Amino acid sequence: MSEIFNEIDEEVRRERLKKLWDKYSLLIIIVAVLFVAGVGGWRGYQYLESKKAAEAGAAFTAAAELADQNKHAEAEAAFNKVAATAPAGYRNLARLRAAAEAAARDPQQGVKLFDAIAADRSVPSQDRDLATLRAGQLLVDTAGYNDMVQRLEPISGPGAIYRHTAREMLALSAWRANNVAATRQWVEQINLDPETPTSLRNRAEVLQALLPPAAKS
Repeated sequence: MSEIFNEIDEEVRRERLKKLWDKYSLLIIIVAVLFVAGVGGWRGYQYLESKKAAEAGAAFTAAAELADQNKHAEAEAAFNKVAATAPAGYRNLARLRAAAEAAARDPQQGVKLFDAIAADRSVPSQDRDLATLRAGQLLVDTAGYNDMVQRLEPISGPGAIYRHTAREMLALSAWRANNVAATRQWVEQINLDPETPTSLRNRAEVLQALLPPAAKS
């Protein structure tokens, strides 16, 4: 008797499934097709992105080889091409390298390019700060102290990744401007930061020794 009931239940289930299939079969097929297409599209996108990254890496390496050969104009053009076509990571790095190659030929042009990167909000903050620092390095021997403060003080605060070098350049700029008080201020910041590299701390001590005695009291 139980077998009969089992057969009936099975028949009822099949009938219900058939009705569901008749009612929703088109929707099920569409969803399945969209799922397969989505997976295929995502894998295709991943492949294309991987291919772009590999091509950008090869182009970046070729540009770096030109730079190593001191072919600055050719290297700059090659890095600019990478910056125009590569994914974001390579693009930002290529812009920084292109600016450096330009600076090797014309420091003022290098400053303009680094300033443009520093002002571009689409560039990650760490790369913008590096561009600011590199522009400051090009100007430290010629720009006035107030200009250097305007440029470098924003990246010299606690926790800033390039604060150590920024503080050293500000101390040197203040010293060249005969601004003893400002020189002492930056030297103190260098000395008080427990994460200051030893070599930089030693240079700060040399600079401090050049200050008048009153400034060291």
